[in-house]
Order: sequence, then C-alpha cells, then structure tokens
Amino acid sequence: MGLDRTLFDQPAVEAAPFLLGAVLSHAGVSVRLTEVEAYLGGGVDPGSHAFRGQTARNSSMYGPSGHLYAYFTYGMHVCANVVCSPVGQASGLLLRAGDVVEGLELARERRPTSRSDRDLARGPARLSVALGIRLDENGADLFAEPFELTLPEHPVAYQTGPRTGVSGDGGAAEQFPWRFWMPGEPSVSPYKRHPRSR
Repeated sequence: MGLDRTLFDQPAVEAAPFLLGAVLSHAGVSVRLTEVEAYLGGGVDPGSHAFRGQTARNSSMYGPSGHLYAYFTYGMHVCANVVCSPVGQASGLLLRAGDVVEGLELARERRPTSRSDRDLARGPARLSVALGIRLDENGADLFAEPFELTLPEHPVAYQTGPRTGVSGDGGAAEQFPWRFWMPGEPSVSPYKRHPRSR
C-alpha cells in the first residue's frame, strides 16, 4: 500500500519529502513533482504568508489538509500549494517544479515561450500555467475532480537547501533549509538567493 492523503495532516516540513515524485493532474496535463518548498504559520516562519496569522488571502492555509492554496504573485502569476497540518494550523508546500508526464502538447500550448520541455513546469508560476490552475480554484480538494494527486508508493531520494527568493529572515539558509528537491532532475529550478535574505 502506498502513501495516502493523511501524510498532509503533519506540518509541511515533515510532509515535504513524501510529495516529491507525486503526480498532480489537472485540466488535461499531469506533472510529476520534483521540487517543493515548505512554509509554516503561527509566528514560526517569517517567509510564510501565515506568519502573522489568518487573513482573507491565506485562509485556505488554515483549512483541511490536502487542499489547494492558490495565490497571485507579482499581480500576474498563480502559485499553487498543498495545505498541510490539521485544520487551524497553517502550513503549506509550494509546488516549485516538475516534469510533464501527460498532456505534453497541451502544456506546450499553455507555455509557448518555453525553450524546452524541461522548462514547461520549471518554477512555481510555470507549473501552474502548464497545469491550467486558476486562482478561483483556491481551496479545492487536490484528491478530487478536477484535480488528481497520486502519491508515490515509496519516498524518493531528495536533497534540501535554502528556499529560493525569500527575503529577510525567512531566507536564512541555516534556519530554513526548507526547499526539497530530487537530485539530478533537469526540471528542478536553479537556486536564487533574494538580495535581502539574511
């Protein structure tokens, strides 16, 4: 028996390794996840949207685990997260990158500026575009239509390091090495340190 959705009932940092190698399907495209980042709420993680508590924007992070937390970044891109922890305890896993395993032609249509298939879902905004994830799907169950999340039978090998582009204390490599990725995967995005990270 493989992994199931109950693994998301724990904090994102603990659930992160189990999401690597999972396949997320939506709107005709399936992506195998190769890179994620963990974020915790409750005043623990200054890089998290839930650091200072619940707001209208981050309310999905406080909801049931295994659901989608979607938000706009830079006013134009949607980023997708898997909600973790019990209801009322905000944490989430940002889906940073993956490789398209089904619906390749459709992903290419959605991402016409990609230089190669490796780049179709390489980065959180690109991944959401390739999958056709919309902001109005915020809060959706990732284990129910129109989504399907298939977890791997067994955990895969992974590495950890600082999160990409997080400013201030939340970008501290020593304190928050909460980026998880599958080594040797071409779809993993390059690390970029935020100029204002500690």
